[in-house]
Amino acid sequence: MIKRVLNDWTFTRALYLILGVFVIVQSVMLHQWVGALLGAYFASMGLFAFGCAAGNCFGANQNTELQQIENIDAHDIEFEEVKRK
Repeated sequence: MIKRVLNDWTFTRALYLILGVFVIVQSVMLHQWVGALLGAYFASMGLFAFGCAAGNCFGANQNTELQQIENIDAHDIEFEEVKRK
């Protein structure tokens, strides 16, 4: 958990944290507790790197290596016909 908080900081992640803290402070000053919860959500996204703050808006952020397919002949591929009802 500490590694996740301390590593891989990006501009977007820092922006989420800063704006989330700003929303929390403003909401508490105005006694708008729903706004404080919203700010806490965005601040936690920036702090713990989940959701859009970690770059995961459009899918999982995976560090996988591509596997190279060797020695494939186009004649070895099998197709299945799909018929409409």
